Amino acid sequence: ICMQKLYGKSFSLVLCYQLVLSHGIEVEVKNDDKLCLYANLTVSFSVTYEIADNKNKTVSFELPANASSKGSQCNDTNSILKLSFLDGHSWSVNFSLKDKNYQADTMTFVYNLNDSKVFPDSSSNETVTVTTKPDITDVGVNTSYSCKSKDTLVASLQANMTLSDVLIQAFIVGGNRSKNLTTCPADTPVTPTPTHVTNATTVAPVTNATTVAPVTNVGNYSIRHDANSTACLLANFGLRIGFTQNKAIKFLFSLNELTTNFSLSCETFSEIREKTRICSAKTKYQVFLVKTKQEDTKKFRLHAVNVTINSSSGVFAQSSANLSLWEAAVGSSYMCNKEQNFTITSLLSFYTFSLHVQPFGVKNGLYSTAHECSLDDPSILIPIIVGAALAGLILIVVIAYVIGRRKTHAGYQTL
Repeated sequence: ICMQKLYGKSFSLVLCYQLVLSHGIEVEVKNDDKLCLYANLTVSFSVTYEIADNKNKTVSFELPANASSKGSQCNDTNSILKLSFLDGHSWSVNFSLKDKNYQADTMTFVYNLNDSKVFPDSSSNETVTVTTKPDITDVGVNTSYSCKSKDTLVASLQANMTLSDVLIQAFIVGGNRSKNLTTCPADTPVTPTPTHVTNATTVAPVTNATTVAPVTNVGNYSIRHDANSTACLLANFGLRIGFTQNKAIKFLFSLNELTTNFSLSCETFSEIREKTRICSAKTKYQVFLVKTKQEDTKKFRLHAVNVTINSSSGVFAQSSANLSLWEAAVGSSYMCNKEQNFTITSLLSFYTFSLHVQPFGVKNGLYSTAHECSLDDPSILIPIIVGAALAGLILIVVIAYVIGRRKTHAGYQTL
């Protein structure tokens, strides 16, 4: 199911549950018979396009292992990795070298909506080009960039790309690959200092990166399949996004502070049915992608997050696709009024309060019974206190009994 919520002309929010399979491709680019660029990576795509009756359809597909590298090239300061596949589709990355480091400047995805095998029932025959900037920077000249973690890049409201198991050396000296690696932050383990205890089902650690000004606005979101249907997702929360860029910690205001009006829609993936939802938000500052996943028929959880921020310091992009936040039984909702602080990656944090969400099993447009987080539910202390009191009482009775037995036994010996 795909749901898209647009806030004015510059901002939209995406929330999704998605299953994407992808396969790796290995590429060697040569210049004068010498290896100058090497890449081994996995890329998958998700595209939403228009079909008949002004409806939308979303498809997911992979970059095939037999994609052609024709068009890839190297020189002393710029390199291009270009992979063409199927009928008029291509994916490319432009690299630039400055001093002793190189970086990926742009990533471009070109897809042909006239390809009926990939985009069945498409009402358009145009070729679409979308571009984004990956977070691949400050890679040493004699090293390869390595990132095993999944990184989802939102190139537009209609298309995103997911990279994983990436190994790239864009500028190879002397035709020989280097064994030295520059590892992405997502692959680097982080041990933050905890300040709050979050729900036990949450796997993302809690951090105390800095003092955050309280969120003053709470957004209410209700997403429907169409104008005549009831809500398929309900959400209510205040949110601030903390991100670290150029070693400086910055914050964005909550989503509803950046937005004014909106339109929404839901769509079902035939192969996934009700197990995936997508919601996106885009402003002149950021694109915000959230994937919520129903693991089975019993529970749902917030599964993946991608944030791309355009600031005066450049483009910031971070994602995580292995979260277990806000978990509750399908048919119920998840609630946490107290502030929660989640570390999504080493450079990205979420701060939420007054959170209430139900992505599945919404009936009559109303929230179902809520699963409350431990911060909100002091009643969980009652069983602990009662149990401790009972244990203490039993211990006292046992001790008194033992002492009484000893005194009685001693009395018999005296007689």
